[in-house]
Amino acid sequence: MTLLLAAVETTFPAMTVLVGVSILGFVAAVSIGSIAWYNSERPAGWEGRERPSFIPDTSKWFS
Repeated sequence: MTLLLAAVETTFPAMTVLVGVSILGFVAAVSIGSIAWYNSERPAGWEGRERPSFIPDTSKWFS
């Protein structure tokens, strides 16, 4: 990964910022999507599962 960023930085310095923002955006999208999925109705086979302790309960926020 370091070698890739070094090669990108020598050819186009702003590309490093673009790669960093893209990675940060992906992590944010996965985190928000996980919270939304765990707080939605459970899909078939997941009805009896408990919410993980690190996922906040958003039902209190919107009631």
